[in-house]
Amino acid sequence: MIYQEEDFLQLSGIQHYAYCPRQWALIHIEGQWEENAHTTMGEILHTHAHEEGSYELKGNLLIFRGLRVSSANLGVSGQCDVVEFSKDNLGITLHGFSGKWVPKPIEYKKGNGAHLEADEMQLVGQTLCLEEMLQTHIITADLFYFEKRRRESVVIDEEKRERAKQLIKEMHELMDRKYTPKIGESENCHSCSMKDICTPQVFNKTTVEQYIINNLR
Repeated sequence: MIYQEEDFLQLSGIQHYAYCPRQWALIHIEGQWEENAHTTMGEILHTHAHEEGSYELKGNLLIFRGLRVSSANLGVSGQCDVVEFSKDNLGITLHGFSGKWVPKPIEYKKGNGAHLEADEMQLVGQTLCLEEMLQTHIITADLFYFEKRRRESVVIDEEKRERAKQLIKEMHELMDRKYTPKIGESENCHSCSMKDICTPQVFNKTTVEQYIINNLR
């Protein structure tokens, strides 16, 4: 399926959806958003990575910041914090630059990797967009965590690709239905900026048997 631009979803939403489908729907379907210390700090730190359209050449390393990417096959668009192109004869050609280059997206995150799966999915989504746009295949990408002050390499294998594609497919299905899923309270809720709007405890159901046991105690 080829999506039209008006149907593209935000690429950053993959991280929200992988973290919690209800969080994603509250933000991207209902248009609700609430700041907390985590989101505010994340925005501040990302300003250091996002300088849209800027690039610098350091020897055999070409660094693009705030590079806009999209995929008509997946129906998503957004920005990469940083994309590094290393000069390599096995790479691709880039307009305006001599030689061949191998791309690697780098996503900047505030934390220390505690929610790595959700972060990885956003990175894989960026990778899939770059591959479609540049007609290439990317093997690895990096997550940079500010608390650790170092990169973590992520192998973009087939399992992660299929997982990201499935998440995006589910996002489109919910967006088409304009449906916000009901999800019970979990550990993710504690640091979620949407918890006061979401009220996940409402969806924690207790069976009759458990209710009786709890009251007998």
